[in-house]
Amino acid sequence: MNAPQSIQTLLQPGGAHSGKEQPHESAVLHVTGEAAFTDDLPELRGTLYAALVTSPIAHGRLVGPHNGVDKAALLREHGVVAVFTAEDIPGENNCGPIVHDDPFLAPDEVNFIGQAVAVVVAREMVYAREAVKKARLHIEPLPAILTIEDALAADSFVMPAKSIHRGDAAAALATAPHRLSGSTRTGQQEQFYLEGHITYAVPREDGQLTLYTSTQHPEGNQKEAAAALNLQTKDVEVICRRMGGAFGGKEGNASIFSQSAALAAHLLKKPVKLRVGRDDDMLITGKRHDFRIDYDVGFDDAGRILGLDVMLASRCGYSMDYSGPVNDRALLHIDNCYYLPNLSVIGHRCKTHTQSSTAFRGFGGPQGMFGIETVIDEIARKLGKDPLDVRQANLYRASDDPATLTTQYGQTIEDWIGDQVLAEVEARANYRQRRAEIAQWNAQHKARKRGIAITPLKFGISFTATLLNQAGALVNIYNDGSVAVNHGGTEMGQGLNTKIAQLTADELGCDIGRVRVTATDTLKVPNASATAASSGFDLNGAASREACRQLRERLAPVAAAELNCEPAQVVFADDRASGPAGTSVPFKALVSKAWAARVGLSQTGFYRTPEIGYDPMKLFGRAFYYYCYGAAVSEVEIDTLTGEWWLKRADIVHDVGRSINPAIDRGQVEGGYIQGMGWLTMEECIWDAKGKLLTHGPSTYKIPVASDVPEAFNVHLFDGANIKPTPYNTKATGEPPLMLALSVFFALKDAVGAVAPGSKPVALVAPATPERILLAAQGLRR
Repeated sequence: MNAPQSIQTLLQPGGAHSGKEQPHESAVLHVTGEAAFTDDLPELRGTLYAALVTSPIAHGRLVGPHNGVDKAALLREHGVVAVFTAEDIPGENNCGPIVHDDPFLAPDEVNFIGQAVAVVVAREMVYAREAVKKARLHIEPLPAILTIEDALAADSFVMPAKSIHRGDAAAALATAPHRLSGSTRTGQQEQFYLEGHITYAVPREDGQLTLYTSTQHPEGNQKEAAAALNLQTKDVEVICRRMGGAFGGKEGNASIFSQSAALAAHLLKKPVKLRVGRDDDMLITGKRHDFRIDYDVGFDDAGRILGLDVMLASRCGYSMDYSGPVNDRALLHIDNCYYLPNLSVIGHRCKTHTQSSTAFRGFGGPQGMFGIETVIDEIARKLGKDPLDVRQANLYRASDDPATLTTQYGQTIEDWIGDQVLAEVEARANYRQRRAEIAQWNAQHKARKRGIAITPLKFGISFTATLLNQAGALVNIYNDGSVAVNHGGTEMGQGLNTKIAQLTADELGCDIGRVRVTATDTLKVPNASATAASSGFDLNGAASREACRQLRERLAPVAAAELNCEPAQVVFADDRASGPAGTSVPFKALVSKAWAARVGLSQTGFYRTPEIGYDPMKLFGRAFYYYCYGAAVSEVEIDTLTGEWWLKRADIVHDVGRSINPAIDRGQVEGGYIQGMGWLTMEECIWDAKGKLLTHGPSTYKIPVASDVPEAFNVHLFDGANIKPTPYNTKATGEPPLMLALSVFFALKDAVGAVAPGSKPVALVAPATPERILLAAQGLRR
């Protein structure tokens, strides 16, 4: 919302705190162990503990009483006080965040190994966990569909396919000078947050309920718990001070646990804590969608893509969850940074008897980008060209034809700087010279090979569901000059609350030490969207800024009376309000005077993202408010005899607009890159033939550790500003950096390709584990 013209002079483009490397607001608490997470909260007298009985088979029918659960046997176990199944739910049995097709307790059929069937409540957590291990379930096995190929063959989908068509891909393919086709895959990825799922449910008077939950979407947990218990939304309060990581895994999946705990607490009228261990967490919750990507591409001698036909198929699991928008975003990002004049792309959403795949950082964008970068890489290999040359030949570009800056979904790219970012990282990394040096090094070494790759990214920022692009905030100024801010976003370590505190201090002109951002609370700020889609600061920061603007407008006349000037002449900065004559009044004194004058010092703010308008059924329109850009150069070394590999160096240039906090933004870039590297190289979900996840703990599921970070890790924030009026013209930093790690995968592919002379195809899919690298190298030797 625009401020009145008379107050425009009060709006500063940043201030004493924005743009500074302010320490994370919980940094000291984190390193000293004083940061309170949900499990650290003091427990009330009489607290009980819950655990979940889960399905041991992938697909089956629950038969007999109590939804197939032998309740009597469970109640005989030591310390058990209650057992609840689907029949005990007084209201709606659902945890599906979009389509209500996902019961939080299976009612009559189980659809994956690990699906919750019952809640066991006991006097101690160990008693509950021991009891569920002995649970007897009566299940009639049914045939299970487990893979993408099985689902495609059986026409098993969670929703109909969607497609985008531009130009005439078939005609362009038929007449192209060169043509090739192929197939590749991306794997699943476990979110592996440090803090597992947990809810502490506390019943209150008159049927009310408070849920202390580790969640990205408190409002979703609030609504779903209310619906399950036949309460109104106002009767359920969800509070989240902080999470120990989330990465999308606590957006929808948190409801499985919050509703189970809420059900037990509501029916027993006792506080109930449900905290799952790592193994159960990984067996119950969804992962990143794995994709099969088939392509047919036609191109010219320069490697310029003339026509492209792509089929995307993802394993969605047994229910919709977020598979609709995840797969939509994969289609929307199949172009990455490239103009594709003739494109036909279709996305199949495969239904399988596995955990429902869910949100994960990037939300389908990384899989779509992996597809087009694979195509680019294969074209370069076919033509014997440097892949960078092929990438540059296909970049979006300004020209007399507006189509060259228009996406396949009809959105004009207004802020195109992808070519500048790519050129900068090429220069900073000295890419061309290093590529030549690596070729010489490889010629002198037989067992070890090195590879290098450079990849760009363009990532759209906004929820593709337009209605979610809104936020609220509440700012309270106390008469001692301190300030409390509450907003609908959640802090999961990404620094959202730190940036909100910096913004608030600058908007009010006070010292940041006066500002505290309080725990997310659904009874303070209602109807909030999930903290997702990289929009946490864009939305909640703008809402907080609007609340501050209104408060400043109220304080200005009070200050003006003290300073003998007009309200529009008052400047709020440096912990005081100043007038044109050089006089000023301290912020604390000003607030005290305003309170004494009965000026309201509490204000809500609201923001909705402008300009966007998108048809999710046709996949057409302005899906995003703006784009983030980045580019990375990665250099690797592999041992062709063992498949082991090392990341030698990474050079990154990333566009964050005008950074509110460069330290936090660099941290997000570094962390996103390493997490993306994990997805593409080492994090592998392995299933047995019956549909059981075998990699369900840190002993079998490998994530990157400190030793995997390259010693030469050069991160540079691109010097620019968002052309859109986000707070201080900043840009999102949550999801986009993950896709910088595409350069690691293609550097590994480049190193494997050096095993044999020429430019032979390299059979390598993601994750590029040491086993796959070894097999690919051996295949090239043969």
